[in-house]
Amino acid sequence: MSPAARAVSALAAGVARAAAALGALATLLCLALVTISVLARYLAGLPQPWIDKTAGWLVVALVLLAAPEAQRRFEHIGVDVLTNRLSGRAARGARLLGTLSVALVAGILLNAGLETVAFSRMIGVMTEIDGVPVWWIQALLPLGAALLMVVALAQSVVLALGQDPDYLPHGAEELPRDTLARGE
Repeated sequence: MSPAARAVSALAAGVARAAAALGALATLLCLALVTISVLARYLAGLPQPWIDKTAGWLVVALVLLAAPEAQRRFEHIGVDVLTNRLSGRAARGARLLGTLSVALVAGILLNAGLETVAFSRMIGVMTEIDGVPVWWIQALLPLGAALLMVVALAQSVVLALGQDPDYLPHGAEELPRDTLARGE
């Protein structure tokens, strides 16, 4: 891989890994809060409705923060039937179109998220939890979209330079033979 492609890939990897680490933290926090909620509700008879809301926000955070790493590792849903049949320039072009499409969608989500946050801030809407404005939670959308766009654009640059991004599937990988991995 050329030095330019390596630098772009390293930037994308750093961004994606940091976001994934925060997503993992959100997952653990969500698990802890739901456990506390269940114990409080069913053992102590003291339901904590704020925990349910917070857990929902944490799920949103973990999805939006994990998306860049899933994109970087090409672990997202893709049309492998087509790309696995292509080779050479056609395969590179299809992969480039795919990463640019992800970047475009991320850009649309980024714009929509910024508009949503600006509107919520303008009207001052608050959550049911005292002192927590809605835009704090909504800010996860433009954050996740921006991180996803960075990764997709980095992959696009690497592909445009004629290189293979890290974790690019080559069609030779088979599905796991283990029945548990296939969900049987």
